[in-house]
Formats: sequence, C-alpha cells, structure tokens
Amino acid sequence: QVQLVESGGGLVQAGDSLRLSCAASGRTFSNYRMGWFRQAPGKERELVAAISTSGGVTYYAGSVQGRFTISRDDVKNTMYFQMNGLKPEDTAVYYCAAKWPLGPMKAPNYDYWGQGTQVTVSS
Repeated sequence: QVQLVESGGGLVQAGDSLRLSCAASGRTFSNYRMGWFRQAPGKERELVAAISTSGGVTYYAGSVQGRFTISRDDVKNTMYFQMNGLKPEDTAVYYCAAKWPLGPMKAPNYDYWGQGTQVTVSS
C-alpha cells in the first residue's frame, strides 16, 4: 500500500501561482510512477501530468503544457506540482496518484490515490 496526502491548494486569482505537494508513505516511493489528476465540477477526472520513476520522463495534458511543472524528490518521498499562470478553467479538485510503472505515460489507470486538494481560480 502507498498512502498519499496532498496539500497546497487554495483560492487564487487568475495569473497567480500555486505549488501542490503530495507526501507519500508506505512502500518505496521511488518505485512508482506518479501522476496529478484533476476533476472539475460536472466533469470526469482527467490526468494532467505524470512523472516517471527516475523523474526523467514527464507527460502533460495539452491544457497545462507550458504552465505547470511536475517534479519529485525521492529523498523526501514527495511529488510537487508547480502551477503558474492559473486560469479559472483550472479550478478543480487535484489528486495525486501512484502506479506501478507500466504502460504509456498518459495511461490513466492508477492504483493509489490521495484525498484531493481544492484549487479555485477566480477571474
């Protein structure tokens, strides 16, 4: 089992920045591919970014490419999501997730989930 806890969400204005954190415990963090998902009201949950076990390979959804950056610190067992240039359409609950590193980076089938953190962007 991998336990995941997100933090760093909040209410910001359009154009602001936020950094989300995901603290992991349980099994060896460095063995897992990590991802950030988000779910806006009335919409399906979507994978917006993923990072490989080494950190050397990343995936971004087109809607966040160039604005958001995913990273990981395997010493601290923590994943980060730097979100710059936030837009109202980025408003959602953001979840971190972990999976065994199989399949393409954009594959959305993850095994372990955090409880989510709310990000609200006002115009």
